[in-house]
Amino acid sequence: MKQFKQSRKLIILALIFTCTAFFSSAQKYATPPIMQANWSQDYEPFRIVGNLYYVGTYDLASYLIVTPKGNILINTGLAESVPMIKTHIEKLGFKFSDIKILLATHAHYDHVAGMAEIKKLTGATLMINENDAGVMADGGNSDYAIGGKGAMFEPVKVDRLLHEQDTIKFGGMQIIPLHHPGHTKGATSFLFDVKDDNRTYRVLIANMPTILDQTNLAGMPTYPDVAKDYARTLENMKKVNFDIWLASHAAQCNLHTKHKPGDAYRPEAFSDRAGYDAAIDKFQKDYNRRLANK
Repeated sequence: MKQFKQSRKLIILALIFTCTAFFSSAQKYATPPIMQANWSQDYEPFRIVGNLYYVGTYDLASYLIVTPKGNILINTGLAESVPMIKTHIEKLGFKFSDIKILLATHAHYDHVAGMAEIKKLTGATLMINENDAGVMADGGNSDYAIGGKGAMFEPVKVDRLLHEQDTIKFGGMQIIPLHHPGHTKGATSFLFDVKDDNRTYRVLIANMPTILDQTNLAGMPTYPDVAKDYARTLENMKKVNFDIWLASHAAQCNLHTKHKPGDAYRPEAFSDRAGYDAAIDKFQKDYNRRLANK
């Protein structure tokens, strides 16, 4: 009976510890300003073009570039999406542990919250634009528009700071990070070539210049030149030449109308210059309207 009581006591203590740890972990980070169900919804991974693959969720895009020296992952989505991304990569026939470089289009929680865990699991080198490195280091707390309430994701140290005119050279790939600030100070698009059996494609993974509701174009306390940066980004994005374009959110590039689960390999579906120009024009009009009302 004494042993039974001791065992029961140990079990109760273990349950208390487990529950405490769970709720402590659940309440560890500040509540993000918005969450959407399709950010965590599963989506069948697929080959986009050449050695470029989609491994993200239904709307939060994550891209895998496969090379002979290891692989490059662009964006991780939410922290809880890490197991899904791992499953997607393995389903395509690749090893999760082969991720050697981590990149991000910008340092918002819905695109980088899984960076810290993937970096720990794989030992990959994290590369971020110099202007977003501080936001990564404090878990989003210093973000000029949505920060200030504590970390929203696990802080992570950046291994290499990316600058304008840099080129990421790895495994035969040459990726050009295009600094397109506004949405965040270090918002970045990526431009690179991939090949398949038929031809070479110029690919743009675009960080679309969405203006958050929290952003005041008259100037933010820690980002007084936000309007100037948006203006420059919009002009620069109009000039980018590419064959295929993608975006940080699948919805931004109409990915779901261009590819359905089970569709055959068809990279031409993503060569949508008219769609890109229309999207940039929409952002330009939103910028002009908000600038006039600031």
